[in-house]
Amino acid sequence: MPLTDTETQYSDAIRARIAQSEARVIKAIFPSITNHHNTLFGGEALAWMDETAFIAATRFCRKTLVTVSSDRIDFNKSIPAGTLAEIIANVIYVGNTSLKVEVNIFVEDMYQDHREHAIRGVFTFVALDEDRKPTKVWSED
Repeated sequence: MPLTDTETQYSDAIRARIAQSEARVIKAIFPSITNHHNTLFGGEALAWMDETAFIAATRFCRKTLVTVSSDRIDFNKSIPAGTLAEIIANVIYVGNTSLKVEVNIFVEDMYQDHREHAIRGVFTFVALDEDRKPTKVWSED
């Protein structure tokens, strides 16, 4: 498969680190985390997405990070109680002091082989030094 423009702009070392930093979390959707429609509460999904994005970002750079923004979050499919949610986070951009992580949530039936894409969003993190000032997110030395 040919590399995309985003993938070719990075060194082999960064591309390898991006591949190694993927984070996956699977959650069961119980009634205690659903809304009045008996579907996953959106705030819970956002918290899971931010946490999983943070894990991927930390695995990439191994530095202190803070979330500085989340891009548009698309709730394409509701996630009903009694299903599984798989949250997958991948670094998609590496800047000087920041990086972006795309997060996708897939909903899966517990008792059949059926899986659908439900939610997508992008989270931006900034690396901080000991003085809480932005610092390089990646160094190849």
